[in-house]
Amino acid sequence: MNTPSIAPPPFHVFTGRQVHDVLHDRKRDVLHAVERAYRAHACGRTHNPDSQFLHFPLAQRNRVIALPAHIGEDSEDAAIGIKWIASFPDNIRHGIPRASAALILNDPATGYPMACMEASIISASRTAASAVSALRLLAVERAGKPHVVAFIGAGLIARYVAQYLPLAGVCIERIVMHDVEPRYAEALAERVHREQGFATATEASIGRAIGCADVVVFCTTAATPHVFDATLLAHAPIVLHLSLRDLSSDLILSCHNIVDDADHCLKASTSLQLTHQQTGRRDFITTSLPEMLCGGEVPARDKAVVFSPFGMGVLDIAVAQMVYRTLAPTQPSISQFHFDVERG
Repeated sequence: MNTPSIAPPPFHVFTGRQVHDVLHDRKRDVLHAVERAYRAHACGRTHNPDSQFLHFPLAQRNRVIALPAHIGEDSEDAAIGIKWIASFPDNIRHGIPRASAALILNDPATGYPMACMEASIISASRTAASAVSALRLLAVERAGKPHVVAFIGAGLIARYVAQYLPLAGVCIERIVMHDVEPRYAEALAERVHREQGFATATEASIGRAIGCADVVVFCTTAATPHVFDATLLAHAPIVLHLSLRDLSSDLILSCHNIVDDADHCLKASTSLQLTHQQTGRRDFITTSLPEMLCGGEVPARDKAVVFSPFGMGVLDIAVAQMVYRTLAPTQPSISQFHFDVERG
């Protein structure tokens, strides 16, 4: 029996501008790709190892994270890849973004690298799509009610979530911006109003920003919890806890908690891990977004609901696959990879 012949794929490099141009006008496609990856994860058709964190003893706020992932080869969305994303918070002081990233996509048939692409846009897009996916499930019973959305942190992730909000299917009355640097909140409020037409405002008090909102989106760079007052969530908002480390353990215990993957979320000093360490249990996690997307029960709205997504590599490679399929047929390849094989 003859073995079918396969060849290594050509190798492509895609810039941030190219990635942006693909994803900017295809937000609904990004959302669908993210939700398909979540459903594949719920069905056991993914492999998403633990993220690996590179830390620096003399600059402890800095880190670089490796996120390898695989979506099963039996799927039309089969993909293999790894994202390498750096977070250097002090970059902001120098006028450059905090986060930067690259992603390598491999050929599922041969394992050969077939593309390298700028990935901070992929990361922001899949994070926003993940947040909006949760929001549209959690807000479905009140979709016709006007919502006030408060952003705590006004950086790149906040901007992308704001761009994806129309896909949530909820009526947005107003968007409120809070940031420890008021000029960032003002700049994002002005940009969101100009580009999307939402009514926007800024709020200097984090407590008032949270208290006025039906939906609270945390996208800060906080390394440890800084929100402790349980009364701030007494009005039972939906909380999209994207930065993972803002809420105290007492607040976590007072809410319904949704994750993307419990094993991943109970790591890396997240609020959920601190709560697990404090209590020795994990039954405060109510459900997961992949389970809800596969028909699982949505938590009651009798108290605040907190969605804390760790951000899985399968989401990055699902979106990267979309970029590759769009650009590869139209872009010249760099070359084919050639490896010297030691024979013996």
